[in-house]
Amino acid sequence: MAKRKKTKRSTKKTKRLKLPKFTLSKQQQVVLGSFLMLFGLALTLAFASFFFNWQEDQSILGELSERDTEAANLLSKFGAGIGNFFIYKGVGIAAFVLSTLIGLSGVYLFFNLKRAALARFWFWGLLVMLWLSVFFGFFQNQQGLLAGTVGFEMNDFLQDYLGFTGTAILMAFLLIVYLVMRLRLTPDKVADRLKKTKEAIAEDFSDPATEASEDIITSDEPVTDNITEEIVVEENTTETVTQTLELEPEPELEKIVLKKKDEVQQEVAMEVEAAVEEEISTDKTAQKLVEDFGEFDPTLELGNYKFPPVELLKDYTGSAGITINQEELEENKNRIVETLRNYKIAIAQIKATVGPTVTLYEIVPEAGIRISKIKNLEDDIALSLSALGIRIIAPIPGKGTIGIEVPNKKPRIVSMRSVIAANKFQQAEMALPLALGKTIANETFVVDLAKMPHLLMAGATGQGKSVGLNAILASLLYKKHPSQLKFVLVDPKKVELTLFNKIERHYLAKLPDNEEPIITDTKKVIYTLNSLCIEMD
Repeated sequence: MAKRKKTKRSTKKTKRLKLPKFTLSKQQQVVLGSFLMLFGLALTLAFASFFFNWQEDQSILGELSERDTEAANLLSKFGAGIGNFFIYKGVGIAAFVLSTLIGLSGVYLFFNLKRAALARFWFWGLLVMLWLSVFFGFFQNQQGLLAGTVGFEMNDFLQDYLGFTGTAILMAFLLIVYLVMRLRLTPDKVADRLKKTKEAIAEDFSDPATEASEDIITSDEPVTDNITEEIVVEENTTETVTQTLELEPEPELEKIVLKKKDEVQQEVAMEVEAAVEEEISTDKTAQKLVEDFGEFDPTLELGNYKFPPVELLKDYTGSAGITINQEELEENKNRIVETLRNYKIAIAQIKATVGPTVTLYEIVPEAGIRISKIKNLEDDIALSLSALGIRIIAPIPGKGTIGIEVPNKKPRIVSMRSVIAANKFQQAEMALPLALGKTIANETFVVDLAKMPHLLMAGATGQGKSVGLNAILASLLYKKHPSQLKFVLVDPKKVELTLFNKIERHYLAKLPDNEEPIITDTKKVIYTLNSLCIEMD
């Protein structure tokens, strides 16, 4: 038989690609370590300064690329931007943990310490940062500096699924995990530590000399001058030697006992000093001048000034009033009930309040339905109603219902004339009354600008910012005399406020050398305000 040839199998092993290891020389470690240390210090300063100056720098966050923009932060525009990103939009006050970790990494590289401990610091540090951010979310009703956007949203997400109590229990469990796994803190160690602390406090309050004196004073045995003591000495012989020692009492111990008694018996003298009452002035000159001549009336300077008549505003009274479309109400009600039923939310009662532009649907859910579950369905309800957008008020203040505001398909025009001519605005006894529109109940909505001096109007295009601004200015013009009110109008784009050039002579505050009545250069605002304050003084 023919022999089979043995085929030799190749024993060559495939070589695996080895990735190059990233190593740093000693000089590179020193340079990188110093950079990280200084960068961590810079972040700490920027975060700390952000807490004091974030309101001043809030308006320049969108203009950080411009060189002329100045920021109040210690690190200028970089500090304002990095603080806003890590604190306001990030994890809040817990951002200091991140700057500490970066600085600690620089220390480890600079001094060439072991990297394993640094990795543990980063792992536990990031977990502590997230825990602190979520923890501070309990004390923050909305986005802010304490918990940041991340902490607030995570806390809100956990409370939606676990509730306040469940979230608190989860946070407590994570804290216990950190104390046990990271700090090695067990109940036995805590008990031992408390025991040692208690013994140390007892030793601090104890006085050896006092204890010795108390033992001598309270002893029932008589104190003898001669004390006999037997000493037995064993030598090669079996004889016993008895010695008698005579000891005299210590005079220093007697002095300590007497001194302690004198300190106890001695009383501490206290000196009492009566407070002097201030004298009250009885001069009533100012009150007498007011009674004789009356209070100062600033409107006398322009006594012939006439307020603008209501007829200057366009009249829309000829248009139809609030019309109730029963078909639209019934259709919206059915869609709301059907959408909520798809998510297993039963409705016990529903009520509709028709307004000029918006209709409010008040619903009462069945028992056991969580409010947050309905609030999360805002987009789904808007989709089912084919509306541009809705607003859910959960719950309505002062009522046990949940409100869903839906825009009307045929909204009614709410004119400025109807708002200004309303008795609620004309008879308003406010410092700076503003007529902003009408509520869903068709009542004129009037507020006092003096109670909200830092009013900010913001929103997307077409949301009504210009209309609101014109309503504010028109309300003040119809209610206040030129001697009681001065406007500093700033319009860099020369688009919004050009209409109010006509009130230049009476209401606008401007610099003498400024040609335009409305300020277009933002740098001149501060000079105008200073000159206005000097004139008022």
